[in-house]
Amino acid sequence: MYFFLANLSLVDLCLPSATVPKMLLNIQTQTQTISYPGCLAQMYFCMMFASMDNFLLTVMAYDRYVAICHPLHYSTIMAPRLCACLVAVPWVVAILNPLLHTLMMVHLHFCSDNVIHHFFCDINSLLPLSCSDTSLNQLSVLATVGLIFVVPSVCILVSYILIVMKVPSAQGKLKAFSTCGSHLALVILFCGAITGVYMSPLSNHSTEKDSAASVIFMVVVPVLNPFTYSLRNHELKGTLKKTGRGGSRL
Repeated sequence: MYFFLANLSLVDLCLPSATVPKMLLNIQTQTQTISYPGCLAQMYFCMMFASMDNFLLTVMAYDRYVAICHPLHYSTIMAPRLCACLVAVPWVVAILNPLLHTLMMVHLHFCSDNVIHHFFCDINSLLPLSCSDTSLNQLSVLATVGLIFVVPSVCILVSYILIVMKVPSAQGKLKAFSTCGSHLALVILFCGAITGVYMSPLSNHSTEKDSAASVIFMVVVPVLNPFTYSLRNHELKGTLKKTGRGGSRL
């Protein structure tokens, strides 16, 4: 579990870092511009870390399923080699997938009015600016969301269904969901926001809705993840209680 949390913490640190510093710089300098290579780089890293975040949430759901439904075989099933594969393979996919979209974007031609109605270089904000035919790009975005975001979301849902089916008592189910409820809530926020932005046609998009949904999976969920998983840790809660008691005596 801590191995997966370490990778999730790294991704949660990198995902907001791809957009927030540039946004704050634009606000401070009042120059809301970005170079074309910088825009493509921002789009690449945003897609990469968002994909990896989703993969790790899926892997952690499987880890919780094994821990709850097969506790006696947990150390055997979740061997170090399998854990390494469950992280390495998603990293490879997360690196290669946005590379495809970036290379397809390089071949597009853009019109004179290159105003991005977003707080970062999102692919759905860049495609309407192009003078080229973007139907293939739009199709690739829909396919990517279907394979990389919808399929893992279904896997997470299946893992929770299996937990409900395999835990017989109501008290056991309540205890299981008290452990996994925070994870499920973050998954719903993260995957729901991404699906709403990228699974709908470009004609149905609005700047306000896309920006609000993007803030959820680009900033809110990565910020909430450390609090959600750390506060479930008994050692951390014990340390916080000791610190609070020590502070009150001072």
